[in-house]
Amino acid sequence: MTHAARPAALPIALSEQLAESARAVAAVRQGRSLADALPVVPPQLRPGVQALVFLALRRGGETQALLELLAQRSPPRPVAGLIEVALALLIEGAGYAPYTVVDQAVRALAGLRAPALAGFVNACLRRFLREREALLARVHATLAGRWNHPAWWVQRLQQDHPNHWAAALEADNHPGPMVLRVNRRQGTRAAYRDRLAALGWAADPIGDDGLVLAEPVPVDRLPGWADGAVSVQDGAAQLAAPLLLDGGLPPGARVLDACAAPGGKTAHLLECADLDLWALDADATRVERIRDTLRRLRLPVGGQVRVLTADASTPADWWDGRPFDAILLDAPCTASGIVRRHPDVRWLRRSADVARLAATQRRLLTALWPLLAPGGRLLYATCSVFRAEGADIIADFRARHPDARERPAPGHLLPGGIEADGTRATAGFVSAHAMRDNARRGMDGFFYALLVKA
Repeated sequence: MTHAARPAALPIALSEQLAESARAVAAVRQGRSLADALPVVPPQLRPGVQALVFLALRRGGETQALLELLAQRSPPRPVAGLIEVALALLIEGAGYAPYTVVDQAVRALAGLRAPALAGFVNACLRRFLREREALLARVHATLAGRWNHPAWWVQRLQQDHPNHWAAALEADNHPGPMVLRVNRRQGTRAAYRDRLAALGWAADPIGDDGLVLAEPVPVDRLPGWADGAVSVQDGAAQLAAPLLLDGGLPPGARVLDACAAPGGKTAHLLECADLDLWALDADATRVERIRDTLRRLRLPVGGQVRVLTADASTPADWWDGRPFDAILLDAPCTASGIVRRHPDVRWLRRSADVARLAATQRRLLTALWPLLAPGGRLLYATCSVFRAEGADIIADFRARHPDARERPAPGHLLPGGIEADGTRATAGFVSAHAMRDNARRGMDGFFYALLVKA
């Protein structure tokens, strides 16, 4: 759809933001990601719409269950999305009086071309206000309604992390902080922290190169952003480069980043060492993002990098036959560890996706292991909290490959810096108890295992 330009001086009505938010939530309920749904929102509306959509999806278990209780018939998807967004606002408060939310939701129907449903929407929302406590009690009696995740997700997390599943789910329902990675090729973390402090922005150290901002800021306002002085990357993702490079690699060592897009970990490796680095991704569009990332960061400084559109699981199509000294396999996964930043993921995934993606992870590991030189190291990573995509994959792989030796690595990390059951975190890489609270929050859910070829 097309949108007329808005004069900058005019305020944006909540009803307009609600209409656009309703479309985005409806798109997610139909299986589309926010990466597709949000870019079509008019730029002047996008920040407010994203905030509303994130709120609605973080409350998505409650709002979907409430909608089923409030509506005797299923409304059109955009109208259902509108009611979900309005209910999330009413549950959260979010600075709007209840009557304002109801009024603006009814007005939003004009933007959805559904004015005939004004009475229906009004009745649903007013009933919620009248019966709020009783309705929420019924909703919170269900797993999805209580934890705002699909029931299968909650059950799997209970099984995988019996001591910490509830804390992990609670962490998922709050925004993660903005975390930066300072480009050590251009300056020190301490110096960059001073630049932030001069602007009045507080930040806590995390990892080797990271800073967790007390409050998020637009990336284009970060000092040195355009010149490549800094990147945005979660603290857990920043563990990959130091883990793979632990103990050092000789200058010019051959390193493969097998599933590299959008290039954050590739760049971190090149910021840390002079390497002959190969960066692959099967998606040509995402490969361009790797190139864009490296250009902005002015990398490589030493060594060289080859960026290829290629499927890592079929080395015969791209490998030159020379073994690699180190391989980073950040494998495709459910992304169940990063839902703080991508709240649509929990509603897009299905239980069957876990086994399907685990099969892909096994296939990639099996295909890449022969490419590793004797004595070389392979770092396996997923941004997943499910054992089926982490510890179970490595146990199965080691049972089938007796030449694979495991070295210390964090294992499973849970969002918000929560230590997982049976975590293998070592003080050299992450010490959650030693971090300040803000820095602890700068960790998404991840899994890391480091294998060495005997």
